Amino acid sequence: MDGTEHGGAAPRKDLVEHAAPFLPADAQIRQAFIAQAAPNFAFFLITYLTGLTIFWIHYRCVAITDDAIYVLDSSKTSGGARPQRLLGTMPRRTRLGPASGRWTQMMLLGQRHWVHKRFSDQIAAADREAGFTS
Repeated sequence: MDGTEHGGAAPRKDLVEHAAPFLPADAQIRQAFIAQAAPNFAFFLITYLTGLTIFWIHYRCVAITDDAIYVLDSSKTSGGARPQRLLGTMPRRTRLGPASGRWTQMMLLGQRHWVHKRFSDQIAAADREAGFTS
């Protein structure tokens, strides 16, 4: 399945391919997106301007299947697109959105993350499939 059967946009093919090895063999990725974790949003601005806070920012690839939400640790150099290990799983019924604005804030595994608006359709589709409405 490519994520479009239930009215959602298909996840990025590269995220699906890179996340798949860290998930159960029979897992079908329905949605996927990149998230960034930092103590607060100001770290992104400081990193953008100076690069000084890059070591406090963590990149995640989030892969959603019918059974669970998988949070994967990714390399900084890939901007989150190349997972390196599974950090943990969350129940599939976890609400991720609603996504709004340029950056959406959400909690993943008890840590604050930000997700760029280019992944808003993935968040909305995941919430819809989990039974949540806007």
